[in-house]
Amino acid sequence: MTDRVQGFPPFPTRAGRGPFARTWWGRAWLRAMEDTALDLRQLRRGRGYAVAGLVGPITVSPGRFAAPVDDADGGPFRTSVHLAELSTADWDLLLRRAAARAGHVAALLDRHLPPELADDVPLLPGIGDLDPECDCPGFELPCRHAAALSFQVSWLLDADPFVLLLARGRTEAEVLAALGGRPPEGVLAADAYARVVPPLPDLAEFRPVRR
Repeated sequence: MTDRVQGFPPFPTRAGRGPFARTWWGRAWLRAMEDTALDLRQLRRGRGYAVAGLVGPITVSPGRFAAPVDDADGGPFRTSVHLAELSTADWDLLLRRAAARAGHVAALLDRHLPPELADDVPLLPGIGDLDPECDCPGFELPCRHAAALSFQVSWLLDADPFVLLLARGRTEAEVLAALGGRPPEGVLAADAYARVVPPLPDLAEFRPVRR
């Protein structure tokens, strides 16, 4: 993997209570998916697949999240979710806003995304911005496999907002170089990913579907 293509190991089976995504940007990601979905049953099934650990290693690159997703009906299926990279003008505006306050750089280094950075730049996806793709025979958008991937992507974003910035077109090193900052010594993306994920919701009504 290069710094423009990052891979993350599969999430294990999860269970518990609490919000599915714990950060405002993780929740915004989920809202974009849920507001676009045409079939809520696929979302429920995808949510169950996500917590059941049926999503394989996730690869993140500019404009794309991808992973194999298993299914009792076949698979694994090659699944991806696409979103547009930010334009040069949007990146320039985002970096100017981030550089305007020293606290913004410190927040990013602490793996927190200041909400002010998304005020004037379409950093977070909105309705229709996420484009799911899957080689399963289903025709739903998103299908349960793409929904499962999207749910797990919210966990990656919770752990490290630089994952979102990479999907929007810039690596952590590129962003910090532009801001005159630097990443904490000895901290790798894999270490940020390994941070404790908060408890998940009571998923009794979202049991994994296996036929």
